[in-house]
Amino acid sequence: TAGLVAAAGAAGMGAKVALIERQLMGGDCLNVGCVPSKAIIRSAHAAHDVQTADRFGIRVTGAVEVDFQAVMERMRRIRTGISPNDSAQRFSEHYGIDIYFGTARFTGRDTVDVSGTSLKFVKAVIATGARAVIPPIPGLDEAGFLTNHNVFNLTEQPRRLAVVGGGPIGSELAQTFARLGSEVTIIEMADQFLGGEDQDAAEILKASLERDGVTFCLSTRLESVEDAPDGKVLFLETPGGAQRITVDEILVGVGRTPNVEGLDLEKAGVAYDRSGVHDNDFLQTTNKKISASGDICLPFKFTHTADVASRAVIQNALFPGPKKRFSQMVVPWCTY
Repeated sequence: TAGLVAAAGAAGMGAKVALIERQLMGGDCLNVGCVPSKAIIRSAHAAHDVQTADRFGIRVTGAVEVDFQAVMERMRRIRTGISPNDSAQRFSEHYGIDIYFGTARFTGRDTVDVSGTSLKFVKAVIATGARAVIPPIPGLDEAGFLTNHNVFNLTEQPRRLAVVGGGPIGSELAQTFARLGSEVTIIEMADQFLGGEDQDAAEILKASLERDGVTFCLSTRLESVEDAPDGKVLFLETPGGAQRITVDEILVGVGRTPNVEGLDLEKAGVAYDRSGVHDNDFLQTTNKKISASGDICLPFKFTHTADVASRAVIQNALFPGPKKRFSQMVVPWCTY
């Protein structure tokens, strides 16, 4: 989102723009975030409404069956239908932007290479986003796991699903898979589900998910994972002692980490660390020719903050006069 908004905004102001993408146009929101998650959440809501229709005075006779493949096919149709809005064709033909597919690496303070093609810039925006944090749990890699980047590729519904992380991402998918019929367990190290929320609100939501069939393991550490013939065995350290559960799939949702690797930011004079690219209140990096926007630098890793930040980047980079400060932005918080 940050890259698309910055590119379209700059092109709309008459700038000559090159947009570099190494994977899929549209970023997280279209491909592995908002769009696919809300699509399958809608199916889960429909299943829940049918299963509890009697509270509305509606009698549903016979078994309610969830066709998981049909749910996922619907999600992919929706994603495909929206994708032309973020497509290379639209950004090239409508905005006149030069699209480059490949990995970008800075070669100097005002040059970047993409798959052997060297580009010189007056201004640049780093908007490479973030990815799921993978905790260093012994056996996790060998057993295999899901994140938001591949969970939407599923074609078969896991009968038993462990969700590592009790934040918004893990929770919404835990509720969704439970309502679609999976046996779901949330494993959270903290003593509160949805740790960023008020405790009384979190307790209301926890009770709601428990009514959906979700099991909670709070104040629990996942020590290791083993791949066994009957599934993936999770070894847990709980307040009541050691415990183990067996599941078919593990969904990791413990946070996001910025994509700073492989950009050769040192050659551009851009400071960064594990928390992301360092920028000031005007979204400028330590190289004043280069700005940053979106999950690569913002404390709030959401589509709409990326959108607003990129609008500020365009104003600050292309126009003289007063500059936009990120700290002036009012960001309301909502978990739904």
